[in-house]
Amino acid sequence: MASSQLFVILAILAIFAPSILATDYVVGDEKGWTTNFDYQAWAQGKMFVVGDNLVFNYPKGVHNVYKVNGTGFQQCAAPVGAAPLTSGNDVINLATPGRKWYICGVAKHCADGGQKLVITVMPSTAPSPSPVAPGPSSLSASSTAPSPSPTAGCS
Repeated sequence: MASSQLFVILAILAIFAPSILATDYVVGDEKGWTTNFDYQAWAQGKMFVVGDNLVFNYPKGVHNVYKVNGTGFQQCAAPVGAAPLTSGNDVINLATPGRKWYICGVAKHCADGGQKLVITVMPSTAPSPSPVAPGPSSLSASSTAPSPSPTAGCS
């Protein structure tokens, strides 16, 4: 009975641990999302994992955030027809692992002002439930059979 309760608790932790352990990264820290800031240096050394959030803080109406692909990042080009995030306090959940690219689509903020960010998101490191150790009743017959005597059969 206790082992089934332990399994339920571990299963619940496996489901909720990623959100409990998630980190909110304020892009650019106190500088926020702005021009003339080195976002690659800011991201260096940070471990982004699935479940974390990026928070883009900026004055509403001054900047925006587009999620782009690698080509859009290099060319500072937003996808045709894509809608930017514009609240000034945009939160992006990192739901899948892999490379992620973000740019500001206002004027030349990306191309001339360096307002772009690339990160790599790692898979979640949430603990997986451990198997329950077998009890004495589940040991195989071969492991409980007596060993032959070292003197048996010697004459």
